[in-house]
Amino acid sequence: MNAINKIAPYSHWFIRLSLAGIFLYHGLGKFMAAEMMAKMMMMPIGMVYMAGMMEVSGALLVLWGGFGRDWATRLSGLIFSMVMIGAITMFHWPQWSFVANEAKPMGGMELQLLVAMVGLYFFTKGNKIVSAEA
Repeated sequence: MNAINKIAPYSHWFIRLSLAGIFLYHGLGKFMAAEMMAKMMMMPIGMVYMAGMMEVSGALLVLWGGFGRDWATRLSGLIFSMVMIGAITMFHWPQWSFVANEAKPMGGMELQLLVAMVGLYFFTKGNKIVSAEA
């Protein structure tokens, strides 16, 4: 347990790095294939670029926030939540399925819901992590 307690103050990086990776991958992908994505998503190309910009900026902010910038962590959480709530309402909710299946291969919103809630957590808590020990 001693080794685990030693790394505990740095465990926020597990979440930060995974979120940054997800949003960098998807955000940069939108810039690379904006026209195709706009057609596939049936939305204006400008919205695809805006979503990509939000995703990339959120990824960079959550990383920067890890070095002590509370406002950057909070802003990244707000951005992540907005992007995910948009994805849920625009694409996943109309198909209403928590998980993808044969009938709804693009269904499944469990990942989007989890990321939205983690974003809300970062937005409300910032860098102030509450210890389990009092």
